[in-house]
Amino acid sequence: MNPRKNTRITFNVPHLTGKEVHYIYDAVFNKQLSGNGKYTKLCHQFFQNKYGFQKVLLTSSCTDALEMCALLIDIQAGDEVIMPSYTFVSTANAFVLRGTKIVFADSYPHHPNMNVDEIEPLITSKTKAIVVMHYAGIANDMKKVKELAQKYNLYIIEDAALSIDSYYIENNQRIPLGGIGHLATMSFHETKNIISGEGGMLIVNDTKFEKRAEILWEKGTNRSAFFRGEVDKYGWMDIGSSFLPSELVAAFLYAQLEHLQEIQTKRLHLWNNYYNGLKDLEKKGYFSLPYIPPYATNNAHIFYLVCNNLKDRTNLIQYLKDNSIQAVFHYLSLHKSLFYKDKHDGRELPNSDKFSDCLVRLPMFYDLTDEQQNEIIQHIYNFYKS
Repeated sequence: MNPRKNTRITFNVPHLTGKEVHYIYDAVFNKQLSGNGKYTKLCHQFFQNKYGFQKVLLTSSCTDALEMCALLIDIQAGDEVIMPSYTFVSTANAFVLRGTKIVFADSYPHHPNMNVDEIEPLITSKTKAIVVMHYAGIANDMKKVKELAQKYNLYIIEDAALSIDSYYIENNQRIPLGGIGHLATMSFHETKNIISGEGGMLIVNDTKFEKRAEILWEKGTNRSAFFRGEVDKYGWMDIGSSFLPSELVAAFLYAQLEHLQEIQTKRLHLWNNYYNGLKDLEKKGYFSLPYIPPYATNNAHIFYLVCNNLKDRTNLIQYLKDNSIQAVFHYLSLHKSLFYKDKHDGRELPNSDKFSDCLVRLPMFYDLTDEQQNEIIQHIYNFYKS
C-alpha cells in the first residue's frame, strides 16, 4: 500500500537542487561509473574541508559504515557494546553480525538520546565500545562519554546518521557531530537533510584505523593505494566488502552538498515555525516539544512531539491522516524487539518505551510551505480542542 496515496501533505518529499542529473550525466559522459572517482573525491574533500574530519569514505549506506566500524575495532563473539535501545536496528545489527552482545541503555526522560549517566554501571570486563546515537541530530553529552571511554579504555563510535551540520559545544568550541568518536557514521538516505537516495559515510578520527578502513572499503584489497601509485600491484590484504557506492550516487550527493547552507537555512525556518506555532499547546500540557540541551546545536532534521500516552499519539496520527496529512512515529525499543527480547538482560527501560509509544514526527522537508505548516499546526490545535 502506498502511504502517500490520497495524502496532500506527505511526511517527506526528496528535494532536488537542480544539478543532480547534470552531475550524473557528467559521470556517465566521463565513463567512470564505479566508485572512488571524481565525485567521490569531491564529496570526501567537502567533508574534510568543511568539518575538519581526518578521513572520510563514502559508503553505500550508513548501515555499511556501521558494519565497517565493527570490523575496524575487531569486535569478536562474546564482546559487549553499550548503545541506546531507542535507535534504528542498523546501529545494533552491525555488531550482532559479529557475535557481539548488545547491552541497551535507556533514554533521558526529556530526550530520546541515551542517558549517559546510566552507562557506567553497564560496563564490564567484556565491554569494548560505547555507540552513541545523536537523535534528531541533537548531540548527546559527549564529555561524559569521553571520560568513561578513557577511564575504561573503550572505543567511542558515533551513529551520526541524522546529524549532518550539527555540533557539540564544549568549552565554547563547536565540534561537528561525527568528529568526536574514534569512528563515526552518517546517512544520506532520502529522508535525511542531504540525500543521495541511499548512501552513507564512514568518518575516521583515529589515525590507526585509516589504512585498514580503506582496505576494508575496497573488498579487502589495497586497490586505492595502487591507484595512488603507492604500491606496484594490489592484492588481497584483509577481510572486507564492496562498501563504496557508485559514482552516480556520489554525483547526486555532491549536487546536494553544494546547497547545504541553503537547505539548512530553510529547514531551520520550518523547525522554528513548528516550535513557535505549537508552544502554547505545550504550555497547556498536551504534549512536549523537542528539547535542545545547552551543549548542542539544532540541524532541523526532525520535528517531533511527545504525546502524553500511546492513545493520544495513535489518535493524533489518525486525525491528521483523516485530514490528508502524513505524520509518523519512529523507533521501537530494540530491547523489546522480537529478535532481541530474549537476549536482553531483563532491565526495564521506561524512557525508551515512552518515546516508542508517544513520539510522533511531523512532515519535515525542504519544499514544505509555510501555508502547509500552518494547516498542520491548525489541525493539531483542532485535535486537542476536540
